[in-house]
Amino acid sequence: MPGQDLRVGIIGVGVMGGDHADRLARRIGGARLVAVADPDEARARALAARHDGVRAVADPLALVADEEVDAVIVASPGFVHEEQVLACIAHSKPTLCEKPLTMDSASSLRVVEAERDAGRPLVQVGFMRRFDPQYAELRQLLASGRLGRTLLLHNTHRNKSVPNADFRSEMIVRDSLVHEVDVARFMFGEEIVAIQVLSPAPTSHALDGVVDPQVAVFTMAGGGLVTNEVFVNCQVGYEVRCEAVAERGSAIAGRPQTGLYATSVGESAGAPGSWGGAVDPDYTVRFGLAYDREVQAWVDAARRGEVVGATSWDGFAATAVCTAGMQSLATGERVAVDLADREVVLGVGARAAQPIP
Repeated sequence: MPGQDLRVGIIGVGVMGGDHADRLARRIGGARLVAVADPDEARARALAARHDGVRAVADPLALVADEEVDAVIVASPGFVHEEQVLACIAHSKPTLCEKPLTMDSASSLRVVEAERDAGRPLVQVGFMRRFDPQYAELRQLLASGRLGRTLLLHNTHRNKSVPNADFRSEMIVRDSLVHEVDVARFMFGEEIVAIQVLSPAPTSHALDGVVDPQVAVFTMAGGGLVTNEVFVNCQVGYEVRCEAVAERGSAIAGRPQTGLYATSVGESAGAPGSWGGAVDPDYTVRFGLAYDREVQAWVDAARRGEVVGATSWDGFAATAVCTAGMQSLATGERVAVDLADREVVLGVGARAAQPIP
């Protein structure tokens, strides 16, 4: 649709959906928000009222079918993603689906197959770290071969806290660690074949019975290893970084300064954690630019009839790893990832994960 704005609808108006609404209204070119939908109709109406020309739609599937909506951002809870993304595919609507693609590998594979049967790429999964300048630069450095073969990755993922009382141990794997899964696949350019989730002594700030922090170890198809710390109640702030270790050097994405890096809790109640400067309070600050770049790239690609960034296959592969990860969380054992054959599902010569252009 060259020459026209992409008319976008958003399903889900929580923190992420609201953030995307503001992004489309203020910072994205070639698109305009036209409709929002959420089970909390009052919240949807309130969001719509903040933006000119935006309608609140009661039924998310009605928003998908609306002829005045060209493309859809799915920012609803993961347990409704399958139904909503399948509806987008059935109506040939380009879709940006926030992670996880779905809640388990079987339903994610159904989405991949539906998109394949539709005959055109439609689904991008919201792994925004691929669009973060440092992460993209690190991927390009590793892909260039300048450092030799990549041997190890070390991922750190810390949140100050999670206010949701339902955020259990399994959600740390499925909703938080899933980002590290995509980072590992993106940096190595290959699949994860096994995962082991280890359970250190939990922080006193975690809810009873919740394993936090968690340490996960991925084994890559080429033999590389990835260590991952996910700590969702660290009390300091939002820290996300990735260190790659290769044969002839190493590099870190996400480190805000050089020299010794140490964090501490703020001196007074409500004060941000610090390292000598403020630690980002949450993901909307740390990855604000990445989200902007992701949505702009999605809009531009949708207008061309293409998909960039993480595909539905990437979403399926990440979900398959997390499905195995939840088994490992329960047993402490290393679990092989049950991944469908890409060429069988998508056809011979199916495109592998690619770096951001």
